[in-house]
Amino acid sequence: MPNISSVSEFLLLAFADTHELQLLHFALFLGIYLAALLGNSLILSAVACHHRLHTPMYFFLLNLALLDLGCISTTLPKAMANALWDTRAISYQGCAAQVFFFYFLIASEFYLLTVMAYDRYIAICKPLHYGSLVGSRACAQMAAAAWGSGFLNAVLHTANTFSLPLCQGNAVDQFFCEIPQILKLSCSDAYLREVRALVFSVSLTFGCFVFIVLSYVQIFRAVLRMPSEQGRHKAFSTCLPHLVVVSLFVSTGMFAYLKPPSISFPSMDLVVAVLYSVVPPALNPLIYSMRNQDLKDAVRKIFGNLLSWNQ
Repeated sequence: MPNISSVSEFLLLAFADTHELQLLHFALFLGIYLAALLGNSLILSAVACHHRLHTPMYFFLLNLALLDLGCISTTLPKAMANALWDTRAISYQGCAAQVFFFYFLIASEFYLLTVMAYDRYIAICKPLHYGSLVGSRACAQMAAAAWGSGFLNAVLHTANTFSLPLCQGNAVDQFFCEIPQILKLSCSDAYLREVRALVFSVSLTFGCFVFIVLSYVQIFRAVLRMPSEQGRHKAFSTCLPHLVVVSLFVSTGMFAYLKPPSISFPSMDLVVAVLYSVVPPALNPLIYSMRNQDLKDAVRKIFGNLLSWNQ
């Protein structure tokens, strides 16, 4: 049985069979990547530069934008480079780094989305206690807990996965290094240890999802009891984008990791991976800014300042 140290590189799944189609996919994903960079950078700039947005909700949104930038930058640039140069190779160290950073950022993002649900719950259901329960120190602690939990999650899964012996080749059926696809290359029963760790992580994720759902049940009940139509509209405008982001993130991610092997094939796995790893970071800025007037006003000011500076 060959040891994992004998694997010097992995071969990632190509987006298409011909180089022409590879270039087409490169152009498509380059557009998505640039849109994600622009959108999340605008949110970071708007929140950082406008004192009016220095509130807990926008502090968490700033953290989400940082995680989105990191997440999409972990997977897409390497896939685009492979498509452009018509290659599939990624080094062993590069694959390990990709696994670590992807799971660090993706887990941190979901924990942060859970914290954001709690923030909205307190803001709408217990507004009189909002200042004491979600102060600046509490916000920093909750954000640090989300990032720290994601880091520990990534260390656990990366160490488990890359301690396995591989004897099923080095071809990964995904456009980035994804743990379930790497486990398929193992020929040792030791891979069950990582499977159990993944089941634990999925169970924890499901627990967070249940918390988010219960929070929104209480939020919507409180919103529907509001006498003011303007108040209901403002509450829905801050809650619905978060619910859309969570639904897309959880549904595609859980399908990717919990679907039975009998319905798993490369093209479907590729589409699902794109939906949970590429689409949310690109869409989050649009979703959060579309119904948020304060954020739109801040972004307009940024563009206005840039235009006046260029003139």
